[in-house]
Amino acid sequence: FVSKSQLYCDAMDGFIYPAKKIPPVPKSDTEQEKASQNVTSSKADPLLKPNMETTPASLSSDFKAKVVSILLKYSNGLWAHALPKVYQDAYQVKFPEDILNNLELLSDVCVVDYVSEVPRKAILYAKPQRCIDENLNVTEKVNRHDGVKATAEQQYEESKDQYLENITVPSLIIPSEGSVSIMVLELKNTNEVLIRYVGKDYSSAQEQMEDEMKAYYSQNSTVSPAQSLSVGQLVAVHAEEDAWLRARIISLEDNRVKVYYVDHGFTEYVESTSVCRLQKQFQSLPFQAAKCKLAGLEAFCDDPVLVKAVESQTCYKIFAVEILEKSDTPLLVLYDTSGEDDININASCLKALYDKSLELHLQVDTLYTNVRVTSVSSDGSLYCQVPSKGLSRLSEILQQLEDYFLYKQTSEFNVLVPFCGKICLFPSKGKWARVEIKIIHTRRALDVQFMDSGTVATVKVSELKEIPPQFLREVIAIPPQALKCCLADLPPNTGMWTPDAVLWLRDVVINCPEFSMKVIKQDASKGIAHIYLFAPENFPDMDHSINRQIKNADLWKHQKDVFLSVTPSGPVSTKAMGDAVSVLQLPSGKLEKSLPDAGREPSSAVSNTDMPPPLPLPKPGDLMDIYVSVACHPGHFIVQPWNELNNLYALMEEMILYYSRAEEKPVTIEKNKLYAAKIGDEWYRVIIKGILRNGFLSVYELDYGKHEFVSIQKVQPLLDTFRRLPFQAITAQLAGVKNQQWSEEASIVFRNLVEKKPFVAQIQAVNDSTNSWDRKIVTFLVDTSLPHIDTWIHDFVSQSLVEFSKGD
Repeated sequence: FVSKSQLYCDAMDGFIYPAKKIPPVPKSDTEQEKASQNVTSSKADPLLKPNMETTPASLSSDFKAKVVSILLKYSNGLWAHALPKVYQDAYQVKFPEDILNNLELLSDVCVVDYVSEVPRKAILYAKPQRCIDENLNVTEKVNRHDGVKATAEQQYEESKDQYLENITVPSLIIPSEGSVSIMVLELKNTNEVLIRYVGKDYSSAQEQMEDEMKAYYSQNSTVSPAQSLSVGQLVAVHAEEDAWLRARIISLEDNRVKVYYVDHGFTEYVESTSVCRLQKQFQSLPFQAAKCKLAGLEAFCDDPVLVKAVESQTCYKIFAVEILEKSDTPLLVLYDTSGEDDININASCLKALYDKSLELHLQVDTLYTNVRVTSVSSDGSLYCQVPSKGLSRLSEILQQLEDYFLYKQTSEFNVLVPFCGKICLFPSKGKWARVEIKIIHTRRALDVQFMDSGTVATVKVSELKEIPPQFLREVIAIPPQALKCCLADLPPNTGMWTPDAVLWLRDVVINCPEFSMKVIKQDASKGIAHIYLFAPENFPDMDHSINRQIKNADLWKHQKDVFLSVTPSGPVSTKAMGDAVSVLQLPSGKLEKSLPDAGREPSSAVSNTDMPPPLPLPKPGDLMDIYVSVACHPGHFIVQPWNELNNLYALMEEMILYYSRAEEKPVTIEKNKLYAAKIGDEWYRVIIKGILRNGFLSVYELDYGKHEFVSIQKVQPLLDTFRRLPFQAITAQLAGVKNQQWSEEASIVFRNLVEKKPFVAQIQAVNDSTNSWDRKIVTFLVDTSLPHIDTWIHDFVSQSLVEFSKGD
């Protein structure tokens, strides 16, 4: 036996075994003879039979058995020039050096892989055990060739089978396109979570392979248990429920084998009779069990409370994932999408680290004083802070952070990898506040919720800071101090809050820094408390509660065409919420130079007469790089100039940052006028096409060419700042095909072919108009993405029409 340390020392002299590779199959006699040409024959030595020609048969069985014993320890092979030293160290007998000049002498017990013209530069592999046993029993045969020829084909096949486990299985490629899902198998800690990817090339391919394995091993009468097993060997195992699974051998104990199932991620003891050699056709699929890290939990990866929480919420469940970093162990955020709302598993499990002694649970029919209302949302819900042990501890730790950052460059704590659910610090009113990232709009802009006031605001990534490591556990352990509440028995009959009612409530809140409240009931499913709110001087007179005052006021009738622009995910008015003033300002107290001051409205803010300059259109025959944003059918699609896309993205970022911080104000809605509208999580430049009776508007996105319906509450004036870039949407028609009533099949084919893709446009005609959104081009589209072939889309569409007509 040769120790690892000895081999490492030997490496200094070149006595090392080679890197793992596919061993060769034994050569035929002719090949063996050619390989040994011009090699001097070995001189006789005590281990060779005297007075006979030196052949494989002339070596003693004892000598060859010792060589085999050595080679069996090196499943990856052994350099020939290392064999003498290893042999001498193992048996304290000098190895006959001349054998190295004619390695064919060992050909009946090992495979010789020549890697150069130098005879000694070869790798030796032990042959299959059955083949070795046969050859060790034919030592007395003088005529070697007959025996070798008789078994050449058998040796070839057996050698192939023996070394299949040394074939390198392809590495698992992390999915990069489309939505990604995984199944969690097991976890030791949150930095080593065992998963399987779910999808066509992953779990589906694995299921298909295992079905094929079951068919092969169950129905093939020639399959028998592996005769020689070794640690690290890749095998097929007959598991429970008649399944056949790929596994790697971990240890051997008598007739029991401990295996690790490489696609399922668990270990098991099996009988050796259940283990077979893994055939080559089952080694092309990468091992499916992989590891990942859960983002945001790295600092607490071994915490038993956290690990238990993650395990209980994730094991053997399927999740959608966001891949933040691709590496050998990728960084992931898991989402449970099985319910009505998506649940961020990373953020949910982090709550397990809350200090239970700092949690505050509001009690029904209990009165609370010195309550601060920190935020009022557009739906009338509000967030309150109640004096508690947790609030006191929060003040202490935030003051310690303030002192710490006085002597530190905060740039070293910049957030480099933002993701939803991440807890960070944000400067607010001269102090640091805890925020949780909720929505990522762009690389620069994202929405955060202030954990201790409930306010939601859009901020720049550069404004966020990482929590210093020495404060991390304490900061995370304090539960959010903003308690979500709603005024009991409101709104009356209407089912929704009007803008006037929201503004009235916000004015009351700003004029009274402290309140008293009584909890009427708890809605655990929504995490909201129904309360009666009182000014201190009116507590506990129910008739003078805020609830009764707002209910009796004439605030619940919607006014025609005049609505408060409300952004549910945006911040509250700077005038209505004193606490929100610091929230909405940058550390410098103002927005970027490129943006107007969000605290005041420019004189031209409501002007709808100033149009952007028209987008210059190419002339017929010109070429233009474009991006197809929307495709209905060949007769109508929308293109955007490729070279202006970066400017458009920059404009979208600025609109997000401005409108999410701006003061809310009444908006007069008029048809065919320009506005900014929040659609989804983005702000767009739109023109109003219609005003509907149900409080919705029909709008046209001037940069993307889409028609949308949007709530009137999500519309604001379009500032002059955002009118400088020409509207980017250009209506287009495909040239080269006859204009017609396009079938649904043709429309779908065209849409899949061009939508959300770049092309080169060759302009055939331009139909100009006074309004930029009414202009139209007729153009050819050319796909130049392939290196040597340009695809003309109209040719493809024409061919598709022919195929559809044949089908009809």
